[in-house]
This record gives sequence, C-alpha cells and structure tokens, in this order.
Amino acid sequence: MKKTLIALAALSAASSFAFAESNVTLYGILDGAITSQHSSAQNGNPVSLTSGFNSMDRWGIKGVEDLGNGYNVGFILETGFSIDDGTVAGGVTGSSYGFSRETKLYVQGGFGQLGFGRLGSLAGGVQSNNILTGWALGAGYKGGAQTAFHNFGRLNNAIAYVSPSFGGLKLSLEYSNGVAKDESVWSYNSHYYGIGAQYAFGGFTNSLTFEAIDNKGVAGDKKPEYLVNLGLGYDFGAIIPMFAYQYYTQSEGNRDHTFMLSAKVPLGGGTALIGTRYLFGKNDGATAGEEDKHNVWTINAAYEYPLSKRTVVYAYAGYAKGGKAYNFKDEATATAAGVTTNYPYYDGYQAAIGLKHSF
Repeated sequence: MKKTLIALAALSAASSFAFAESNVTLYGILDGAITSQHSSAQNGNPVSLTSGFNSMDRWGIKGVEDLGNGYNVGFILETGFSIDDGTVAGGVTGSSYGFSRETKLYVQGGFGQLGFGRLGSLAGGVQSNNILTGWALGAGYKGGAQTAFHNFGRLNNAIAYVSPSFGGLKLSLEYSNGVAKDESVWSYNSHYYGIGAQYAFGGFTNSLTFEAIDNKGVAGDKKPEYLVNLGLGYDFGAIIPMFAYQYYTQSEGNRDHTFMLSAKVPLGGGTALIGTRYLFGKNDGATAGEEDKHNVWTINAAYEYPLSKRTVVYAYAGYAKGGKAYNFKDEATATAAGVTTNYPYYDGYQAAIGLKHSF
C-alpha cells in the first residue's frame, strides 16, 4: 500500500512538472453591435447587426514550452469569424484558410524572439508582431469614420525578429515574400520589408516604423509602396493623450499624409476614447482634367464600460467628410476614385452600441 501511494505521489509530481514546462491556452473574443449609418447619397439610416465592430470576432490556441536555460518555443493559431452568420473572417475573403488571422511558430530567449508563418505587419494594428501606437481607438471600431489610414495588413510566408528590451526600447524586423508572387521565380515575388522601434518606459508608449512592398509580383508597371508611421503617447494618470503621423506612397501614384490626435480618459468607471484624423494627399497618376488632390476629415468618440473583467459594453459615434477627389456624392463617384470599400463613409456618420466578451 505504501509503495502504491509513493508511486502515485511520484506520478503526480511528474505530471505537475510537465504542465509547468508546457501549457496550451484557448482564447477568443465575441463582439456584436447594432450599427446605423447615413450619408448624403442614402435614403434613411440603415440599421444592422455588425460582427466584430469593436474587435474582430476570433478564437485561437496558443502554447509555450520551456526548453530550459532561458529558452522556450511557442505557437499561435488564430482565426476570425463573423458572429452574425458564423462564416470565416479576419483578413481573407472567399478563402479556405484554417487560421485566417495568424499562424506563428517562434523561439525566444535572451537573444529576443524569432518567429515565422502568417503574421501581421509591424504597423498593421493587429496580431502579435504589431507595434503601432498613437491612436486611442486602435484598430477597432471598424467603419468609414475610422478610415483615412493605410496599412499592409497580414502577410503570408513571413519571418519576424523582435529584440530584447534595452531600457524599454525594442527593435523589430520583418520580411515576407508572400504578398503577391510567381511560384516559379523567387525574384519575381512581391516582397515586404519592415523595420520598427517601440519605446515603452514609465508613462511613455512610442513607436516608429518604416515598411515597404516592392510590388515585383504584380502585373503591369507597379511602383513600390512605402509606409512610415510615428506614434506618441504618455500616461498622465487622469488622461492619456496621443499623437500619430503617417506618410504613404501608393503604387498607383497617391501620396498621403495623415495626422491624428486622440486621448483615453477614465470616466464614470469606464473609459472615454476620442480622436480626430485629417488626411490630405495628391494623386500623381491622375489623368488630364481629373482632380488630383483629395482629403478626408474624421472625428470619432467611444465609451467603454466593463461589466466584468471579461465583458465590456460600448457605444460609438463617428463622422467623416471627404473633399476634392474624395467628395463622394454618389456611388459612381466613389467607384471612379477606387475606394468603394469605404463608400459611403467618407460623407456621413456612423453610430453603434455593442457588447464584447473575451475568454
């Protein structure tokens, strides 16, 4: 009997040790909102259920194993879905992705972290390699009043390195040849290159990124795209003001500048988020007689109130107004400008009330 108890105790200790060395976590977000929008080209104010309005609905699995001597290996598998109909979502349309948002395998230790797979770009606003800062409303609150911002999204066939922290400063490098490609010739692929730095110390949360896509794998005479983002923020306790600037050169000839001012303010047990953006630019590829300048102004406000540690109720309102080439009076004008995805939100308002639960 004593031998049996000793054996069970030894087995229990061994099992506890194994779980301490390696663990797997299931996590996710469920987010749904009732939204209403209006523009000068619309009749009425369409109301609908919008999935992932604040944060994209998702579920994922992540794990890490301790290799000893300060090293470990880990993984992230994450997919998005629409809560209103259960379809796959999150960065891909009409695809058969098993994990549409992120698939990452990484090794980390004193040297930093090295990971590869389907990763978010450095200033994409989402996923584990994102270092973008400077905008209080983040990448959520989707809709046209949150537009006037460029990013390179998620990247296939990517590899990323994150340095250890040097007094609050971390450096990031990322590369991908899975943007657009000719399977037979590597040099004909479109390649993404990203370099960035993030500084988080005391009340500061700042970032600076430079990203480029060379567009070698795109048909026709496509020029490279360049994207620079600067984000600044400081936590004063009662308020966190933020500033961000973006410069973007588009392959078709657009050159855009975007300035952003925002803040997070504790209010009534929750958090108020306010922000305004102004984008202006010029299209060097405009044809003769075509308006070559454009601008967009947006104002956004949200309030988030925690019902528990995992559940938040929120309200949002935003307004956007486009000028010159982005002054869309009808869908045909928007289509001609090539921004149908954002029509009609460059000319109108959007409001929402929703519920978000994390697990």
